[in-house]
Amino acid sequence: MDSVVLLAALGFCGGLASGTLGIGGGILMTPLLLYVAGLDMRTVAGLTIVQSLFAALAGVLIHRKFNHVHWRLLAWMGPASLVASLGGAVASRYVSGQTLLGLFAGLALAAAALMIAPLKETNGEATADEVTFHRGLALAVALSIGFLGGMVGQSGAFILIPAMLHVLRVPTRVTIGTSLGVVLCAAAAGTVGKVATGQVDFALAVPLVLGALLGAHVGGKWSHRIPAKALRAALALVIALSAARMCWDVVTS
Repeated sequence: MDSVVLLAALGFCGGLASGTLGIGGGILMTPLLLYVAGLDMRTVAGLTIVQSLFAALAGVLIHRKFNHVHWRLLAWMGPASLVASLGGAVASRYVSGQTLLGLFAGLALAAAALMIAPLKETNGEATADEVTFHRGLALAVALSIGFLGGMVGQSGAFILIPAMLHVLRVPTRVTIGTSLGVVLCAAAAGTVGKVATGQVDFALAVPLVLGALLGAHVGGKWSHRIPAKALRAALALVIALSAARMCWDVVTS
């Protein structure tokens, strides 16, 4: 019973981060499940992708009400991310847990570096109707991040958001809303891959998902009351702290 409550509480934290910052929650959930719940990396990789799926679904439903989900951009990035994530999830079956941990740490470091880099944004409060994008770049970003995210059991939003901000030049609030849609596609494919290869512990996943659904609903409502600059700063802090802990684990293991 204690473990069920703990997982539900951790799921709520991940869902809250997802709804507020547009991430799937895995960047936060992975260290929490590793160091608080005491699970191994392979089990964690299976749980976080499922948690991301439901947290992203709840987040999209909230953010679309504010016209911050760019459906045309999602149509280009979502399917590409789905296919790539499925491939990464299946491929991870043949990679050691230590290698997955190292890959995750490397991705988190890259994301942290991008979030810390200066960003000149003049239309951070723009709605989806006001945003244009480069289709080729969007496709390339979705394919690469989808595959790597599927490998480590992540939707990849923690690296997708910096890429959308700095590479695609999408405004912060539209990035947050749209990234949740891409996360939903990638997490759906990643979940299928993890379940098909027997990498998901459903007894642990259920309380985690229930907590995530509630957290994402609350976070989605919070997000639109917080300034865009503060959202970017919070995301940078979450990613940097997670990256630091993961890198320490890789170095000391």
